[in-house]
Amino acid sequence: MAKEKVILAYSGGLDTTAIIPWLKENFDYEVVCVCIDCGQAEELDGLEERAKFCGAEKLYILDVTDEFADEYIVPCVQAHAVYENKYLLGTSMARPLIAKKLVEIARKENAAAICHGATGKGNDQIRFELGIKALAPDIKIIAAWRNDKWTMDSRESEIEYCKAHGIDLPFSADSSYSRDRNLWHISHEGLELEDPANMPNYDHLLVLGTTPEKAPDEGEFVSISFEKGIPTAVNGEKMKVSDVIRKLNELGGKHGIGIIDIVENRVVGMKSRGVYETPGGTILYEAHQQLEELILDRETTKTKLDMGNLFAQIVYEGKWFTPLREAVQAFIESTQKYVTGEVKFKLYKGNIIKAGETSPYSLYNESIASFTTGDLYDHHDAEGFINLFGLASKVRGMKHQELNK
Repeated sequence: MAKEKVILAYSGGLDTTAIIPWLKENFDYEVVCVCIDCGQAEELDGLEERAKFCGAEKLYILDVTDEFADEYIVPCVQAHAVYENKYLLGTSMARPLIAKKLVEIARKENAAAICHGATGKGNDQIRFELGIKALAPDIKIIAAWRNDKWTMDSRESEIEYCKAHGIDLPFSADSSYSRDRNLWHISHEGLELEDPANMPNYDHLLVLGTTPEKAPDEGEFVSISFEKGIPTAVNGEKMKVSDVIRKLNELGGKHGIGIIDIVENRVVGMKSRGVYETPGGTILYEAHQQLEELILDRETTKTKLDMGNLFAQIVYEGKWFTPLREAVQAFIESTQKYVTGEVKFKLYKGNIIKAGETSPYSLYNESIASFTTGDLYDHHDAEGFINLFGLASKVRGMKHQELNK
């Protein structure tokens, strides 16, 4: 009788390498590895041989970079979704797509279970599992680090476990940052970052760019074009969204843009400290928001700020495949109908400096906004407006005046 299959979310790193023999030993599954490329720019050559050497029956390598950019990054940009006013959701927005692809392969392979290597302390276990539960509630989930049969608690113990199973690969027990990278960002945790009192060792840490101090002394002008809230060109050159992000990552990294050091509140209740590099994303968020300043009316802007914060919370908590995310995204998309135009700015030593913005749908009217009296605005009209707008304040003031006599 054929063995049941388990789908393993596989990166080729030490954790998922150790999980392959662990699954075979403890569950007697046939292991099918799935490596999902969201633009992490890691070398994938030789990964299939590594997976099979460690005991996997096969390996799928799925390039989902464009889907990630178009269907997951763009909605977050349009929403201006920022978690706790700082974090641009680089890891968060990729996890539901990974969960979706794991389920697709599980269905294709008729697998009984899906396994991931996220720890029991982090957010990713929640994001992966909520996605899998929403899309495939019938499939068993194995979280190796939470399983009673998982006895490894360090890189050293994982290396020893692999060696005991005939797997001697070039993994090092040396301490290094815990990183997550994709098209949008790279995150860094561990080492000196575990103590919030320590300044990050940026010379050792940064991957996508440089610090503002080491950025060029000359600024650089850049323009981004949008159509209905979607970025379509950089410096007049048309390109797909993923290439817009790649180009902006290059420019932003060069000029020290998008480096943040934060202590965030994880879903599981603890605080964690990390450094995030999001050069292209930081530029894109700023450019999109600048364009919206011209186009959205006051009440829509106010409501959209609240919805953007809600969208960020939904994404951070792994609730992508929910009716609430769909409803909030539908609202956000409805606000993007006229978000078309071009934004110009100057990149200089970590700063994004406005250099002008234009849109055929701009609500800015010089005749109204100018200090010079124009035909569309009569200063005298403000008097009646203020009387009505301040009526409640005046009535309250009169009552207090009366009581104080």
